[in-house]
Amino acid sequence: MPRNRSLPLLMALAMSLTACANKTVAPEEYSGFLQDYSKLTEKQVASGQSVLSWVDPTLDIKHYTRVYIEPSQLHTQQQPTERRSKAMLADIRHYYDAALKHELGKVMTVVTTPGPNTLIVKPAIISVSASTQSLRFYEWLPVTLLAAGVSTATEVAVLDATNQVVVAQVIRKGTGLTLPNDKQAMTLDDFKPVLDGWACDMRLAYLSGK
Repeated sequence: MPRNRSLPLLMALAMSLTACANKTVAPEEYSGFLQDYSKLTEKQVASGQSVLSWVDPTLDIKHYTRVYIEPSQLHTQQQPTERRSKAMLADIRHYYDAALKHELGKVMTVVTTPGPNTLIVKPAIISVSASTQSLRFYEWLPVTLLAAGVSTATEVAVLDATNQVVVAQVIRKGTGLTLPNDKQAMTLDDFKPVLDGWACDMRLAYLSGK
């Protein structure tokens, strides 16, 4: 293979592998948003991703036909930076809320006030970051690529609106688009696929009762 053709191919391969990477959130990354982390176990959701979750074994999901979605909270450590602006962080929160309402609205009635037969979904964005990755393929290729892998993580608590008891909770991490370099500022578009996927998995979890 000619060298002038190998570099773009290897770059594309590296970016694809980076984008597909996904790991569960480590205990040291927990934000304290959830009431109890001790019951969380690793499970695979509908999208094939691994998450840490817990569902009350006595939960009868068919009892709930309505959902109230609280505005997403942002973990206090996620302060604005040159690459992570205040406006971008707000955009992520608002987009996540809209995605949850869109997906859950397909299977439940989204309400503006909690009431009977209602689940309360309390989401939090606990991480928004871009980690620099140095990629070098072969000794004969005198190029080291610097890319920024964009990732984010969320914690979600689900409560019974009648008694405020937690009936489910989940923590998960997602990898968004890969930035072309380690200087570029992050935007909402870099995270949209992750946020849409999280919301879709919430809908499918409701349908499966898990």
